[in-house]
Amino acid sequence: MAKITFVTFDGARFETDAENGSTVMENAIRNAVPGIDAECGGACACATCHVYVDEEWTAVAGEPEAMEEDMLDFAYDVRPNSRLSCQIRVSDDLDGLVVHVPERQA
Repeated sequence: MAKITFVTFDGARFETDAENGSTVMENAIRNAVPGIDAECGGACACATCHVYVDEEWTAVAGEPEAMEEDMLDFAYDVRPNSRLSCQIRVSDDLDGLVVHVPERQA
């Protein structure tokens, strides 16, 4: 189990307990984190679960794979630390992960 903190655009913080094997997106939806729409339900077929991985966590969260990179082209205000939260799988290594929700989703 890992603790994940979501920081919304207005600075509100949502701390969640996430089970290993789930995705960051699933935990955002379960905990009603505002700004994570997840229209495709986690199929990596949209960019509405876009987040910015806190810079301290980018190496641990890893780089996006090719399909995710393609979908990020449709996201709003993409940055070097942008990820689709449906593609970040929770593990003990991510305990303490902080992600920031963009101002809006694409």
